[in-house]
Amino acid sequence: MFPRLPTVTKTLLIANIVLFVLQQPFLLGNTLAPFMLWPIDSYGFSQFQPWQLLTYGFLHGSFGHLFFNMLALFMFGAALEQTWGEKRFLTYYLVCVGGAGLCQLLVAAMMGGGAPVLGASGGVFGLLMAYGMLFPNQRVMLMFPPIPMKARTFVIVFGVMELVLGMTGWQPGVAHFAHLGGMLFGWLLIRYWRGQPPFNRPGGRRPNHLRRVK
Repeated sequence: MFPRLPTVTKTLLIANIVLFVLQQPFLLGNTLAPFMLWPIDSYGFSQFQPWQLLTYGFLHGSFGHLFFNMLALFMFGAALEQTWGEKRFLTYYLVCVGGAGLCQLLVAAMMGGGAPVLGASGGVFGLLMAYGMLFPNQRVMLMFPPIPMKARTFVIVFGVMELVLGMTGWQPGVAHFAHLGGMLFGWLLIRYWRGQPPFNRPGGRRPNHLRRVK
């Protein structure tokens, strides 16, 4: 299965698909609920557990939810893993998932609670950010509508859309600030690896493996 994909991208795809199957009512169903990301309410920690900051990113609410996240992982993950290598790619992806979860918890706490969150979207939006930073002039295609654009523009468009949808509430039931959190933590991690502000390093030199590919 997925024979041409690099190892970590392939493993993430398989893990998400297998867990989605296990989520079905005729198998494990609601027994996986403790692995969703539960909000922290004003009375304490509710059903929140620290491991949920990672495990929620491997569960999905519907086939469509899974399909579009895995499509994005397939599209952007392979190129990034081939550029960075397995260890750095996996580190980046998990940081984006965890960072997205932290942002979602913060927003939910400010709004007085909320529903549990699940899905790989935080990690996927982090991958989108990385692709736009490493391959800014690479052409990508929107699905709806099918408009080609540079990866850098693609990232900006999606970032603005998520911010508008999150602020206005026009698309309820979607963790837009988790998506933005994945992008934010991805951006910060790449800046850190490159030794760029706000993580200045002596000489401001970036590691060779993070040179932009155009």
